[in-house]
Amino acid sequence: MGQFRSPESIVAADRQSWIHEIAETPRRMREAVAGLKDTQLDTPYRPGGWTARQVVHHVPDSQMHSLLRMKFALAEEQPEIKPYDEVVWATLPDTRAPVEPSLALLEALHARWLTLLNNLTDEQFHRTFRHPQLGLRNLHATVALYAWHGRDHVGHIASLRKRMGWS
Repeated sequence: MGQFRSPESIVAADRQSWIHEIAETPRRMREAVAGLKDTQLDTPYRPGGWTARQVVHHVPDSQMHSLLRMKFALAEEQPEIKPYDEVVWATLPDTRAPVEPSLALLEALHARWLTLLNNLTDEQFHRTFRHPQLGLRNLHATVALYAWHGRDHVGHIASLRKRMGWS
């Protein structure tokens, strides 16, 4: 019979797994686009979807928002955060730029974010912010969401590469 694990220890173990996934996102994103030519980066990952280039620019935009939301939640009592229209952001001129600045930004952003995440207490992971459309969100759930977010978008590019035969 296995050893009993309290709900708190399960939550902490899950959180460490999610933080590890967040830590891996910059490397995985860089690997996903390594060697792709501009024409390949400008290929949508699915019909009607964003291009690989737009995805690379979107991930640091989104994850930067997440870091800032967390910091607001740590510094204020249930702050209401400002959402952004990611579809509009994906069409702004900077999303047609080379991907290297966004890859470097993702690496630097995650270095800062991981320093924060790895030094929060359990109590701090229960801090909350209010999203105008989604309601009250805590940092623990936000970490889970962004572990998925990075993995999902890297997967979009990886599946495009596989489907198109771009080894």
